[in-house]
Amino acid sequence: MTMRRLSAFAAIAAVLALLLWVFRADPVAVETGAVTRGEVTVGVEVEGEARIREVVVVSAPIAGLLQRVTLHPGDVVEAGQAVARIGPVSPALLDARARAIAEATAAAADAAVELARSQLVQAEAARDFARTEADRARALFARAALSQRLLDDAVLAERTAEASADSARANLAVRERERQSAEAMLNGDGATDGTCCIAVTAPVAGSVLRVLTEDEQVVQAATPILEIGNLGEMEIVVHVLSQDAVDIVVGAEAVVAGWGGPDLSAHVERIEPSASTRISALGIEEQRVEVRLSLSEVPPPTLGHGFRVTAQITQERAEDVLRVPVAALFRNGGDWAVYVVVDGRAMLRPVVLGRRNAELAEVVEGLDEVARVILHPADEVQDGVRVAE
Repeated sequence: MTMRRLSAFAAIAAVLALLLWVFRADPVAVETGAVTRGEVTVGVEVEGEARIREVVVVSAPIAGLLQRVTLHPGDVVEAGQAVARIGPVSPALLDARARAIAEATAAAADAAVELARSQLVQAEAARDFARTEADRARALFARAALSQRLLDDAVLAERTAEASADSARANLAVRERERQSAEAMLNGDGATDGTCCIAVTAPVAGSVLRVLTEDEQVVQAATPILEIGNLGEMEIVVHVLSQDAVDIVVGAEAVVAGWGGPDLSAHVERIEPSASTRISALGIEEQRVEVRLSLSEVPPPTLGHGFRVTAQITQERAEDVLRVPVAALFRNGGDWAVYVVVDGRAMLRPVVLGRRNAELAEVVEGLDEVARVILHPADEVQDGVRVAE
């Protein structure tokens, strides 16, 4: 009887084991990644703008009739090349207000000439007196009746007076030319003469960026005509959140992308010491700091002034550290954790992290280099659950 019971129990156990094997849950399919050792770079990504370092605005040096500008954006100009021509305004083109301004300008030019003449007379009188004093000092010094220091003072006063006279004479010449220009503007002398116009020249070599005043028209002095810049002297200007800017140092490496061409290497050249309030796309006020990047290579000709770019600036870099993919991390209470695959099962492991970027995180405690972690763990993945890679 005992043998029968044992046989029955054995049969029942076998059937139960077979049922458990048949109806057991299939392992959860997971994607895994390796814990590796290498570099972790922490940085900030921000949108910016490509700009030419020095944009020169060519303006009208005098008031007059600007002839039509024949240059167009993209044209290359040399330093000293004429980019525009300005001539006197015909009296017929002057309205009452413009004529009153021209008359006042001419009167002011006459007064300036008289003042310059008076200053020249005063400077020449001071020069003559200084010469006399210097000659007297030389004679006394030759008779040992004057010290070297007093002689030097007299010679210095003579030279200073001569320089003042020369300056006053040059100032008078400038004022006379200004009077001639004012009289020409008022009277229209030579308005039909082909040699009347003055050439506005480019102060630097470069490319025309924009033509601000193209059509023939009467312009006032200092009216912008066009912008010139050297496309080979390009920089990147970005505005970084103030809390991110504190971790950026001058000389930090950066990568410029998102402009439609290949990635360009750059470095931080200057960080502004003050922040400004800017409104984000969501209407939120933010304190941002202007950071200027210098390209480490000659910019490609396809990168233009004002192009939108994306800059990735390195804030910190750690060499030869243990790192885990960010896709494997999740919050377990107030701590970070991962699932490690051990003998076909998912095992929960709390970890302590260090530096972290969008792809990798530095592991301070909790993992070793041979561990394999589960990426993007689903809800089915629990501690001790069988998994299949």
